[in-house]
Amino acid sequence: MDLNSILKTKFGFDRFREGQEAVIRSLLGGADTLAMLPTGTGKSLCYQLPAYLLKGSVIVVSPLLSLMQDQTEQMKMRGEKSVIALNSFLTGTERETALRHLQRYKFIFISPEMLHQPYILSRIKQLEIGLFVVDEAHCISQWGYDFRPEYLSLGEVRKSLGMPLTLALTATATEQVREDICKYLELRAPQRFIYSVNRPNIAFKVDCTGSYREKEEKLIAYAKTLKKPGIIYFSSKKAAEEMAERLRLEGIAETAAYHSGVDQEQRILIQQQFIYGQIGIICATSAFGMGINKADIRFVIHFHFPLQMESYLQEIGRAGRDGLPSIAILLYTAGDELLPLQLIESELPTHSQIAAFSGWKGDVKDAEFALGCTEQQYSFLQHYKKLQLPEEEWTLKVASIRDERMAYKRRKLKEMEHWVRSEACRRQEILRYFGEPAFSEKENCCDICGFDVGLYEEKQAVQRVAETLPAWDFLLQKIFRRSEQNG
Repeated sequence: MDLNSILKTKFGFDRFREGQEAVIRSLLGGADTLAMLPTGTGKSLCYQLPAYLLKGSVIVVSPLLSLMQDQTEQMKMRGEKSVIALNSFLTGTERETALRHLQRYKFIFISPEMLHQPYILSRIKQLEIGLFVVDEAHCISQWGYDFRPEYLSLGEVRKSLGMPLTLALTATATEQVREDICKYLELRAPQRFIYSVNRPNIAFKVDCTGSYREKEEKLIAYAKTLKKPGIIYFSSKKAAEEMAERLRLEGIAETAAYHSGVDQEQRILIQQQFIYGQIGIICATSAFGMGINKADIRFVIHFHFPLQMESYLQEIGRAGRDGLPSIAILLYTAGDELLPLQLIESELPTHSQIAAFSGWKGDVKDAEFALGCTEQQYSFLQHYKKLQLPEEEWTLKVASIRDERMAYKRRKLKEMEHWVRSEACRRQEILRYFGEPAFSEKENCCDICGFDVGLYEEKQAVQRVAETLPAWDFLLQKIFRRSEQNG
């Protein structure tokens, strides 16, 4: 079977990246497969290529709407018409039409929540399923960094679909998480392809600052001098918006903010402008970048403290997919750990919410609002509602699960703190965290080993309007230029 010719004719690539061909041959050989491939190594090809050689539809379970949209749009741009994403972006009429003609689609992207809806699952059961794909499979494990309760029962969904050939994909998972993936999906003698999380072309730097103001100024300096394009990650929508505006006032490249508060059409526009080089810097929350096919991102900066090492690696892995030198910078000020600690606490229900939910007598759908739950807190409570226990016993059991989960997340945060404050090689510490062997020293590794940040800066400083004009004059200049262009 000449996979290389299919790779060339269908995808336009001359060769496979590390791990891709081995995973594809495993699936074509009929083996359930777990693949851990680093961010940026083309995991989606591992199910898209064999789909053309397998009978039936490919069901792709994906955790994020934005990720589904990115992947379906990319496939359509490549000429694949038999692809659809069953999500809330479809109107009721569009969804019903799609479900009536589901057999027309080779690739069906769906969220785990929607897959659990009886009517939708019944329609999918009528299909011949050639491959069942679980993307971001670490979400299955309660020890995964982005645990989603709905993922836990995907094994039951597989059974109801007749245990189809399955591929579980992730970029960052410890051995414990990988064991959970195989266990909960009930994979049969799975082939495992585990590749290093190391990305040698990405240099690491932790830049410690004395105050929030100093951190902002350093960020602006990096944005001015580093090679573009780049992504700056924030933990809050407001901070992303404010910094994007400030960078625009500074005249730094074309900058945009991206987060869940931006409407759908605008998000798609920003993604396309970034991909085609019309935007140089994105100030974003964590969802941005998943599934976006842009190989030449030169830097990723974290303004806020990451929740854990796994998500940090996912985000910095969006840089340097072309194999060229790139840099990951984490700006740190003492006390930065407090914000992620607050975020961790907001993800899980309080003891009072658990107690109130156990005795809730009204419509379950109303509980989310009546109890003041976030979507994540409600999802957690709703998942464990199925435990058939007396009210008081249920409260104690769910509170215990919640406390265990909270303690785990706090340990993860502590491990991230240790990495930031450590005086050991940052790359070696990451490899140690994932149980990988030591990596031979290389140039431009990290700030501990020593490297020249100048290697990642623009060779010639471009004089910018904002450097010679006050901010309000700069804004007027932009308005006049737009008026002239539109006139």
